[in-house]
Amino acid sequence: MTTVLLQGGTVLTMDDQHTVVADGDVLIDGDRIAAVGQPGQRLDVPEGTQVVDASGGIVMPGMIDTHRHMWQTAMRAYGADWTLTQYFVWYYLEHGKIFRPEDIHAGNLTSAWESLEAGVTTTVDWSHGLQSVEHAEAAADALRAVPGRFVLAYGNIQAGPWEWTADPSVRAFLERLRDDGQLGLQLAFDVTGDPAFPERSAFEVARELGVGVTTHAGVWGATNDNGIKLMHENGFMTPQNIYVHAATLTTDSYQRIAATGGSISVSTESEQSAGQGYPPTWQVRRHNIPVSLSMDTSVWWSGDLFSAMRTTLGADRAREHLEAHMNGATVTHSHLRAEHVVDWATRGGARALGRDDLGSLEPGKKADVILIKNDASPVSFPLINPYGQVAFQAQRGDVHTVIVDGRVVKHNHQLVGCDLPAVRREVEATVDHLRSALGEEAWLSGMNPELPEGEVLDNPYQYTAYKSDSTSEARGTIFGEP
Repeated sequence: MTTVLLQGGTVLTMDDQHTVVADGDVLIDGDRIAAVGQPGQRLDVPEGTQVVDASGGIVMPGMIDTHRHMWQTAMRAYGADWTLTQYFVWYYLEHGKIFRPEDIHAGNLTSAWESLEAGVTTTVDWSHGLQSVEHAEAAADALRAVPGRFVLAYGNIQAGPWEWTADPSVRAFLERLRDDGQLGLQLAFDVTGDPAFPERSAFEVARELGVGVTTHAGVWGATNDNGIKLMHENGFMTPQNIYVHAATLTTDSYQRIAATGGSISVSTESEQSAGQGYPPTWQVRRHNIPVSLSMDTSVWWSGDLFSAMRTTLGADRAREHLEAHMNGATVTHSHLRAEHVVDWATRGGARALGRDDLGSLEPGKKADVILIKNDASPVSFPLINPYGQVAFQAQRGDVHTVIVDGRVVKHNHQLVGCDLPAVRREVEATVDHLRSALGEEAWLSGMNPELPEGEVLDNPYQYTAYKSDSTSEARGTIFGEP
């Protein structure tokens, strides 16, 4: 058993009281948090303890991402200018089928290390590219190769969930993974709203396995209130369910989610840009539905939760101001605070996954801990409001130390045990395969969708032959003309 002491930092415990300890210590013994010191109180250091100087930094629980399509990470930034329609066409209809098991492995491996590098200690791999058990084995192998905490949410966009959950080889894989002990397991599929409710059998498999279902709900043009109603009326809405996006649902659907104890995973960067609907926190919080944060996919957006916290605050506050202005009113006090989104990025994810042992720094809980500290940055001081610092000022490059299950996996801004050149080679091989399979023309057109024509409004203040004595005189005075 090893011990680690993070000494002298500002500690965001994220306990029930959201206790903040200035100049505090956090002692880790094995895979558990052993003690959290009081302000200015130095904890005893057992012999052989690794001491990390946290002074001037923020010590907080590791962040938890509840929805990330990790298999797509090898295509990072390819779809920067996509809409949701272009995403669906590219992955679901045209090119998702050309991903080999080794391409799934490359994406997961890259994404897993990326998560740790940014202080995300637990990531849900919303893995809907698993066309075969071989693809699934590759996804799981990549996650096992990285010292983070991961949940494999099994999905397959090339077949209906009633089809792949009925495959004996898939079922055998799911049973093995459920008993794995290292990786968590969920089922990942969407409910289209078909009155026949063909997804019933997939929900029954999840129930038999004792695992939760994560589903894209309330996505404009794809999933809607009918899916929520079917899930509820057939008894498949449970506290284990995670509803991703939930951006276009009605009050009735939010009430059904609230009444059955589910949670919503908000991917604000995605909802703002792709078109699922306006990021829903401004109305979800009125129904007291638990919220967690996620980043969705690196095909478009950043792979860190600092961006998720920042954009979530911005979107929620913008909507609150807009609603007020439309009614001739002014918002004088914001309802959503920096403290709230830090909670969603930590405890919110733990609640969504049913992991009471994660999400806060308290004795006896799992030692998933991060230190945000960057002595080389002028943005690291003064440290006045630690929640505001995390939500609005910090970046992935400020993550100094990451500890998962008591193991130091990043220290002094460097990942520990990561063969980054090997990861790069694997990703480059995947990119080469995809580019070759598509052909250069399709590759470039997929990355650069046509720009629609925009309307330029007439401007009555633009004139080509307007001049008066007064304006001429003024112009000569201003510009020094005779």
